[in-house]
Parts: sequence; structure tokens; C-alpha cells
Amino acid sequence: MKKYAKVFLLCVFIASCSTQKTITLTDRSQLKFIGEYDIPHNQIFQNTTIGGLSGIDYDSRNKIYYLISDDRSSISPARFYSAKIFLNKEGIDTIHFISVNSLLQPGGSIYPNTKQNPFRTPDPEAIRFNKKTNQLVWSSEGERIVKKDTIVLEDPSVNIVYVDGTYIDSFALPANMHMQSFQQGPRQNGVFEGMSFIKNYKKLLVSVEEPLFEDGPRAGLNDSSAWTRIIKFDVKSHKPEAQYAYKIEAVAFPENPPGSFKINGVADILALNDYQLIVLERSFSTGRKPCTVKIYLADLNNALDVSNVPSLGVSAIKFISKRLLLNMDDLGIYTDNIEGVTLGPKLSNGHQSIIFVADNNFSKDEVTQFLLFEIL
Repeated sequence: MKKYAKVFLLCVFIASCSTQKTITLTDRSQLKFIGEYDIPHNQIFQNTTIGGLSGIDYDSRNKIYYLISDDRSSISPARFYSAKIFLNKEGIDTIHFISVNSLLQPGGSIYPNTKQNPFRTPDPEAIRFNKKTNQLVWSSEGERIVKKDTIVLEDPSVNIVYVDGTYIDSFALPANMHMQSFQQGPRQNGVFEGMSFIKNYKKLLVSVEEPLFEDGPRAGLNDSSAWTRIIKFDVKSHKPEAQYAYKIEAVAFPENPPGSFKINGVADILALNDYQLIVLERSFSTGRKPCTVKIYLADLNNALDVSNVPSLGVSAIKFISKRLLLNMDDLGIYTDNIEGVTLGPKLSNGHQSIIFVADNNFSKDEVTQFLLFEIL
């Protein structure tokens, strides 16, 4: 376990709410990095391998964290964990996993892996707890493989389950979020990475990691021309209501060798209130082990619905405004593949905690990493 401390400017006002906690950020006050806690590589829990943790959310009533694994049923069945995270004055004291549940299909069966049925294999990424219904929602990025001899098209999805993983229903997809064999719609592995409830759990925001094909190019080096979308769903009807345009920053570092893989996209979102979001942008470049993780404060107030805008790259639009709150490179620590964020409990000093988690991709060269911050 590693512990560090550094301070960054930020300001908050916390309002109590009987159902959904709200926080309003202004221009003053601080976000203090308290410490880090790492899970041992390939730790086994109830015959499953802990890893690939891509989303986290906190049930404050029962003091339980839900953590989703992006294992595509290849190591163990697609699943999520519940855990207790114990904090002390120095940071995270320990993390105790208490249960694991399989994500179940309609009908109650577990999801297949890619060898069993690539058209039904999920790619779990985000998870949120609905305190009003005592249910969970989780997202899958689906699949898009278009090769000369192989075409696999599986739509992304947002699914509702009971806390034991039993399937309840799914949200209806907007027309532009279906996978296509031609270059239109979502890109492979760049779809529903983040989610968060607003409006007292009446609405659900879902973020798209990378631009749709028709919205323009992916984020590149030294440019910030990539546009992606955040979708608003109605929780009662399960139907999409609006889409908002969000501009992604450039890839942080050049890839090595040139032409190899690099990415920057939206890895998660966290609603602080009905119009302010924490947006987690995560950049990775081949040849550089750490990820660059930037935390933005986004504001939906003046953003217009772009559901009927076919291409964000060619349209004059009013998009989501944002400002940088924190570049984790400035902390002076190693940051891995941070993909999830949640508000935690109040700390012993009365301040609000916020926790980030990293997806280690089940690799011995990466870390299942928890980072704890304090909102002053």
C-alpha cells in the first residue's frame, strides 16, 4: 500500500438529500490526494480472479461498493463484486471483498465468452447503484469486428439488474448507437464507458468513450478536434431523451513506435448535481506504461440536444463546457488505467471522499489501483 499527499484547488458545497447526494463545485477550495491502495495481482476471490475493474459505485446506506469487471467471460463469467473499503486518517486501510455475482442474461443464464458465442459476449464497463429502486445498471460496449472473413456486430447496451445480477430490462438504444459493418456508428471498444444518475435517479447519463465514425476522427496527438456524446435516458421509460456534445482533449504523449496504438477518451462520468459532472479522460500511448488521467468539471447548463445532428464534426453546436480540475501526472505518482470514479463516505474530519479505480487488464504489468481523494 502506498500513501501520498498533495493539494489541488477546487471548491465545493455539499447539500444533504434524502436520496441522491449533491455537490456543487465553485472556483475555490481544494481536492486533496490522500493515498493509494493496490490489490495483489490475480487475487482469487470465490473462485474468480479479481481484475479488470472498470467501474465503481457506492451504496451509502449499506456502506458497500459495487465494482464491475470487464472480463468478457474469458477468465470467469462476466461479473461484479461488492466490497467494503475501510478508511483511516492516512488513506485506505484495507479493502475487503464480500461477494461476487455473475451478470445474467434474460432467462437467467451466464454470458458466453467469444469462443462460445461472440454475438452475445458482453464487454462490461460501467456500473451504478440506484438507491431508489435498490437495483444496478451496467453498460456493455458490445463488439464490432469487420474483417474480410469475419463480421461480428453486437450492439452496446445499458442493462438493469437486481443486486444479485438477475436481468430486469435494458434501455432502448438511440438510432446512431447501433453497430454497423460500414464506418458509421460506434467504434470498437469506444462506446459506453461511463454512467451516472441525475434528477434524483429519474434520469441516467451515459458517456460514449470515443467519437462515432460520423462525428469525426479519434483523438490524435497535439490536437483536440475529437467530439463524442453523452446520452440522457429517462429511467422510467428506459428511452433516450437527449444527446450532448463533449470535446475530448488530445492524446497526451506520442506513441512508440510511431503508428502504434494510442487513445484518449472518456473513461467515466460522475454527476455531482443535475448539471455538473466530473469527467474522467484517460490517455494511453504504446511505449509509455503510465496513463495520463485528467479530471474535468463539465457543465451541462448551456449544452443543446444534438440527437438530430448527424455529424458533430461539421455542425455549429453549443456543447458541454468544461474546465480542468486535475491532471494526475502532477501528483508525482504512477497512475495506471484509471477507469472508474465514485463519491465515497464522509471522512473522519467531515470532508467528502472521492475514489478512483484502475482496470489492470488482467496484466502482470498493470495494477488494480485505488486512489483516494478528499474534497475540502
